[in-house]
Amino acid sequence: MVEILDKALEHFAEVVKRDLGRDIKDVPGAGAAGGLGAGLMAFLNARLQLGVDIVIEATGLEGKVKGADLVITGEGGIDSQTIYGKTPIGVAKVAKKFGIPVLAVAGGISDDASVVYEHGIDGLMSIIPRPMTLDEAMAQGKKLLSDAAERIARLIAVGSKLA
Repeated sequence: MVEILDKALEHFAEVVKRDLGRDIKDVPGAGAAGGLGAGLMAFLNARLQLGVDIVIEATGLEGKVKGADLVITGEGGIDSQTIYGKTPIGVAKVAKKFGIPVLAVAGGISDDASVVYEHGIDGLMSIIPRPMTLDEAMAQGKKLLSDAAERIARLIAVGSKLA
């Protein structure tokens, strides 16, 4: 099914280029949501932008981060896909402009998540302290996050004593 869909989207991109003169084939995000971005670009002359970039600008994040000692960001799950425009990497880019270390907190951290270290994340912390179902984690989310924040604060205190 994936192969069929990929071929259909590739054909769609060829037709758009041929008939409308718009090259949408290799635009990042154009194939997301079943090609919604490509359709918007082809027929409405839309310009795609990463959602995290829009949020960073709208919130004035750069001004809020400047002068901080540490930035903590988060995501439900961190894996190798996180580097492709997800919030933690966008936040890390802003923090790195000012040389600020970044800690990412997540509900889950996959085996391939270490790639985020090459993209501005300095440390990872899971809020899940033991095996549990997604339903359990969601129901206990507030407490799990609070407990993880305490663990982070304690680790920072230990680190400051080592320096």
